[in-house]
Amino acid sequence: MKPKVAFYWCASCGGCEESSVDLGEALLDVAEAIDIVLWPVALDFKKHHIEAMADGEIVAAFINGAVRSSEQEEWVHLLRKKSQVVIAFGSCAQLGGIPGLANFFNRAGVLEAAYRESPSTVNPNGVFPQTVHKDNGFTLTLPVLHDTVRTLDQVIDVDYYIPGCPPTPQLLADAVQALLSGKLPPKGAVLAPDHALCKDCPRRDTKPEKPMISEFKRPHEVVIDQTQCLLNQGLLCLGPATRSGCGALCIEGNMPCTGCFGPTSRVRDYGAKALSAIASMADSNDDAEIAAILSKIPDPAGTFYRYSLPASALQRKKL
Repeated sequence: MKPKVAFYWCASCGGCEESSVDLGEALLDVAEAIDIVLWPVALDFKKHHIEAMADGEIVAAFINGAVRSSEQEEWVHLLRKKSQVVIAFGSCAQLGGIPGLANFFNRAGVLEAAYRESPSTVNPNGVFPQTVHKDNGFTLTLPVLHDTVRTLDQVIDVDYYIPGCPPTPQLLADAVQALLSGKLPPKGAVLAPDHALCKDCPRRDTKPEKPMISEFKRPHEVVIDQTQCLLNQGLLCLGPATRSGCGALCIEGNMPCTGCFGPTSRVRDYGAKALSAIASMADSNDDAEIAAILSKIPDPAGTFYRYSLPASALQRKKL
């Protein structure tokens, strides 16, 4: 019998699912080698199908997305029980991702912004989602939105991590092959190279030994030289603090790295590491001048913790 594999998504954008599809023809080889028993975005499986399985019957569950609702929490606990190996697939599952930025607010504030305050919202009666609604003798229930966005390993035990927003198809293919061959690294490993992106950057030869920046610029403010180190052009590139493995896709697209692959194993808090690396490049020893240089960085908290707030030492803003 072919090994059973599950794919599930929590609070995410669907990019990780797209990464799976981007395997292209190789997806057919993967599908031939495994039995996909759950993939809500592509196939019609029901929760009771998984509940009926024996514990550990699923060889591996690839779970993407942060955990934000009661339904997502129920599903990941179920998949943990039914799976031999659980893989946090993508930035949101590993670090909290973009959905994790909601931790700068609380649930009430998020709902207020979405259903009342946003410019595109038309809600004259102030209707908000309700978890229970009764009508004509019927009761409808919806998942409860938690106040705090959590990473997958803050909810269940996780065996491996595949970083990225989204992960590259190659990383997914490599992980599946490792599972099929039984050649897996020690539990807790991140299945990507353990060094900074700058080492693999196609522009690494143009990066100064120590970049010194007198003014940070945003990509739309300059004509970016496609051959030169982006930091050397005053652009906020987080490659020095970010794990490699993405193929430098953003750099190849002439855009700075935003840090989606997260930290290497030697870093405890990605945002703090990124902030430290960038702040050290300010070309001044004067406190006022340094503050002026760094003031050109928009939304520092959102910039440096874009993908990793729930996994950081901060985890959330205290409200």
